[in-house]
Amino acid sequence: MLDPLSALRKAPGIVRIHGHRGARGVLPENTLIGFRNTFDIGVDVVELDVLTTADDVPVITHYPRLMAASTRDAAGRWQEGPGPAIRDLTLAALQAYDVGGLRAGTDYATRFPDQAFLDNQRIPTLAELAEIVSRPPYDGVWLNIEIKSKPSRPEFTPPLPDYVSGILAVLERFRLFARVILQSFDWRILQEVAKQAPDLPRSHLSYLDRPDPPMDPNIIDGSDWMAGASRADAGGSLPDLIADMGGAVWSPHYSDIRADEVARAQARGLIVNAWTVNSPAEIQAAIDAGVDGLITDYPARAGRILLAQGLTWRG
Repeated sequence: MLDPLSALRKAPGIVRIHGHRGARGVLPENTLIGFRNTFDIGVDVVELDVLTTADDVPVITHYPRLMAASTRDAAGRWQEGPGPAIRDLTLAALQAYDVGGLRAGTDYATRFPDQAFLDNQRIPTLAELAEIVSRPPYDGVWLNIEIKSKPSRPEFTPPLPDYVSGILAVLERFRLFARVILQSFDWRILQEVAKQAPDLPRSHLSYLDRPDPPMDPNIIDGSDWMAGASRADAGGSLPDLIADMGGAVWSPHYSDIRADEVARAQARGLIVNAWTVNSPAEIQAAIDAGVDGLITDYPARAGRILLAQGLTWRG
């Protein structure tokens, strides 16, 4: 029986690369130019983030509000302070902003000093990217779509059934069900995907609790993030829990990876994709742990590290 996810699994001599938000280390994140560049350098999977506008259009952007570090208005002025919520803007209002550069002196710009500064880059719709990958030369690539949601901030998203159905409608329109995985930190989203499109592969993102975490941990047993599930339901094993919930993919933070858990997940049939693996040491550690895929802001860097070891990222 053919494995519909074989293009995403590791194989002898192959570890897969997913361009994170396109290739955020070198081009503006979640932009069409970034996605095209990632495909053009030979990477067959891109990771992207989806939210929904006030007029219910799925758009490709990560943060629930426009970021001051990367947003200019039509006159070229930088956004000052927290920007408006994506959910409060129509598509037309959202696409009036330019997101093609990082503001010098911000923490974000310091993190990505090699990212190109471009003009006239707009937050794209999911349909715009779907149309591109529905035809040559990109009709063989995969989309790893993260549906953004935060249980404590429901105002940033539509009601979950409507949110998921709007995204699925775009994928169905462009006949992409065979080349997408849907992932989320909010496992309630994945439950809704299972209801509406049970055959679509679901990826459970995970970020373990730790002292002073820079972002919200989602693996807190019984929390809304986990849709009420608990590792105790699976003998304490996170990979077993995800497999028991019908997941196809487990995506742990790179710092949470353990080789024995990777092997356990794969024994249960899960694909394991590590995020966001950027430095050479992080990339090498993930390879050594046996992951299937590397979700990275620097896909070309990851490719060079694989090639130096006689490995590649595509069949």
